[in-house]
Amino acid sequence: MKASLLYWVLLAAFGTIHLEFLFNNLTWNVPIYLVILPVIGVVYYLYKRTLLETSSIGMRWNLILLAMQLLLVSLYFTIGLSWATFAPFLIFVGLEAIRLNGSRKISDLTHSLLEYEEQREHLNETFRIVRGERHEFLKHVSAVHFMLENGKDKEAKHYLDDLVDGYEETNLSIKGERGVVAGVLHQMYRRAQASGISVVYDLDLPLSTLPVSDSNMVTLIGNLLSNSIDACEEWQKHYEKQGVLTLQFYKRSGLYLLVCKNNSLPIPTPVLDELYHSYGHTTKGEGHEGLGTKMVKDIVEGHQGFLDFVYRDEEFTVKIKIPAIR
Repeated sequence: MKASLLYWVLLAAFGTIHLEFLFNNLTWNVPIYLVILPVIGVVYYLYKRTLLETSSIGMRWNLILLAMQLLLVSLYFTIGLSWATFAPFLIFVGLEAIRLNGSRKISDLTHSLLEYEEQREHLNETFRIVRGERHEFLKHVSAVHFMLENGKDKEAKHYLDDLVDGYEETNLSIKGERGVVAGVLHQMYRRAQASGISVVYDLDLPLSTLPVSDSNMVTLIGNLLSNSIDACEEWQKHYEKQGVLTLQFYKRSGLYLLVCKNNSLPIPTPVLDELYHSYGHTTKGEGHEGLGTKMVKDIVEGHQGFLDFVYRDEEFTVKIKIPAIR
């Protein structure tokens, strides 16, 4: 049994014990099954709505909290029936609130650290590529100049066409963008190209104009494009045809509009219903935690934006609207 699942089972068990003793203290003769059912309902709701990584606070603290919960249960056998019976229950709720809040904050910090490391790698890779292209630029100019001097106009034209196609990948990603945004766009473009996916960045203005912090921008764009690439790869594998990914960005009537479209295999209705609404739902395999979609929605709503998505004719479209205010 996974540690996180074991936690929820123990939470339901401890909750049932506490409530049973409370009802006995109030001389309410409530059958045990009527206590268990609502407890399971509440725990299940928390399980579906709460991002919990029990390992984030470490085995030591988890064991300490477990020992404290066992101690609280044992108190019922010593304090007898009195108003003091409410104290263990309140402490029980407080301890679990601390555990949930603490694990969430530590998990957020861990994810932020990983994102910063990934941003640095993207920036270093983009900088290396730009520096390499700049280093080779004069060589290309010399080659074209030599062809033109020797009357090889057609060869020079073909050479320039190939050269422009090669630079297009970098130009699409870094034109007018802040460093971290350029790094993510470039890395995702290269990843998609390596998988044979046709990528179109249709950007009326730089994505960096969005009133979103660098860290949130990396999470937003990174998750959108990563999910789209994954879906296109599965679609390509199934149909043996080239998948298409399109990222559009423009401004209309005081709103920034970000639209991401990609080919996708059919998505089960239960997954679609909960996608972007809660943690743990993903269109990928069981090895994925389904965190990205909920994080995207949280960022959009945190900037007073609106997110909508639709799946039709094996194409998945996400449309994000964010007010043009800072």
